[in-house]
Amino acid sequence: MQRETRLRIAPESVQRLTQRIRELLRSGRGRSLPHTIETLNPLLRGWIQYFQPAQAKGVLEALDGWVRRRLRCLLWRQWKRPRTRERRLLALGLAAERAWRSAANGRGPWWNAGASHMNHALPAVHFTRLGLISLLREQQRLQCVR
Repeated sequence: MQRETRLRIAPESVQRLTQRIRELLRSGRGRSLPHTIETLNPLLRGWIQYFQPAQAKGVLEALDGWVRRRLRCLLWRQWKRPRTRERRLLALGLAAERAWRSAANGRGPWWNAGASHMNHALPAVHFTRLGLISLLREQQRLQCVR
């Protein structure tokens, strides 16, 4: 009984992609989120077109989540002060008490980017509306075209 051969994405390739995304987002601190997404999309689109035949749903889901978390982290850094953070979280639909507790929690940007208050305020749909492509959805779309 032979198992079916499956194409996978090498961990080194994923590491190279994450490193390139880090470099792109490092220079994006003074830019708006839509502009940052605009510069990020061609990289993501080209990378997934290369790995289109691969069967790596878990890897692509993890990368999608990681990219969104990096973008949330970027926003948290851009918002700088607790008062600004509170105002932005309120505008994104968080309750007043929760927004203030989140804004003044004193934890770092990466922790906050993965916290439930940021996931509630900036869900995956928010980034999709801004034009961020999902690696998994893009791969599924490309595989259907074949």
